[in-house]
Amino acid sequence: MGKKRVQSRQVRQVRQVRQVRPKAVPQPAAGDQRKQRERYVQSGGMLQGYAPETVLRIGYIAGAAALGCVIVMALLLLFLPYGWPVRIAAAGVWVVPIAFGASFILPGFRLARKDARAESRLVQGQLVGASEASTSLGLGMLMLKTRGGVEQFLVTPEKLAKVPGNQVNVVLNVTPWLKHVRSVGVVGQRMVPRPEQPVPPVLRRLRLLPIATPVALATAAILGVDVVALLPIQGDLVHTAAALVTGVALGGAVYGVSVLFQRRLYREVQSLMPGGMA
Repeated sequence: MGKKRVQSRQVRQVRQVRQVRPKAVPQPAAGDQRKQRERYVQSGGMLQGYAPETVLRIGYIAGAAALGCVIVMALLLLFLPYGWPVRIAAAGVWVVPIAFGASFILPGFRLARKDARAESRLVQGQLVGASEASTSLGLGMLMLKTRGGVEQFLVTPEKLAKVPGNQVNVVLNVTPWLKHVRSVGVVGQRMVPRPEQPVPPVLRRLRLLPIATPVALATAAILGVDVVALLPIQGDLVHTAAALVTGVALGGAVYGVSVLFQRRLYREVQSLMPGGMA
């Protein structure tokens, strides 16, 4: 009887780890949003939390794709059977995917090169929350209470599976720049298993949106300009203007649809939050 009472008392004293849920916060001012974007880019942007080796591989693939765009630009400039204004417009639109790739990949690629030469650091803290759901594709979220306050880390699902459901001390091996979690160690008894959380379908679509939107924009602009540039239209200036207007129109249409779709996804996400829209 004494052992049973002690065990039941221990079970009652186990504190459950709460699941990480985003909170509805007021919209920051324009200056705060600019600072947040700057900090987001400086920390690797969309590539934050991924392994430096993976980011470097993505950067090399993106570099090869950019080289392919440059080759297409050269071919259009040399062999398009129209005047130079049409050739320049048809070739210049291929700068769009290069610009998108540089803005999204280059900041993380630079940090990945630094992480490849730097040593990882140890972060220890009390487990506050964990979730398989995050806005980064293929990564979950881990929340620790450290000496500096509550910190969030993006973690791969296989490492997140080691985290129990009770509040224990957790030791992370983290790269200094991209904040990639190389290993997860648990200090203490794993008394409560952490239930697996299904990722809502709306969050899966929200993860793909930052990747799909620039790809769709670049594709629409290239098709709009180059298809019209290949048509036999009299007058180089008229031909060039028609190609540019078509490209801008298609790109603007894709951007408008993406904004509406993004707002719809955000409303769905808010409806899933406690206290969100019904």
